[in-house]
Amino acid sequence: MSMDTPLDLLKLNLDEIVFVKLRGAREMTGTLQAFDSHCNIVLSNATETIYELVDGDLKSTTKDSEMVFVRGDSVTLITTPSE
Repeated sequence: MSMDTPLDLLKLNLDEIVFVKLRGAREMTGTLQAFDSHCNIVLSNATETIYELVDGDLKSTTKDSEMVFVRGDSVTLITTPSE
């Protein structure tokens, strides 16, 4: 398979678990269902982690979603999760 564009790499990860870093100290992990040329993505079985600084301590909260649409302008990184 030839890699003509960076989005061709995403095609290899359709129906696979991906890690998505977002603006605003957020990240998501889920199964990549769809994407477009604007990097809008759809994840299933997604877990969102939101980080915030509270009284000098880094706190995180998580939220699970069965299906979620992520707007491409908030995406900063898409990769496979580390083991």
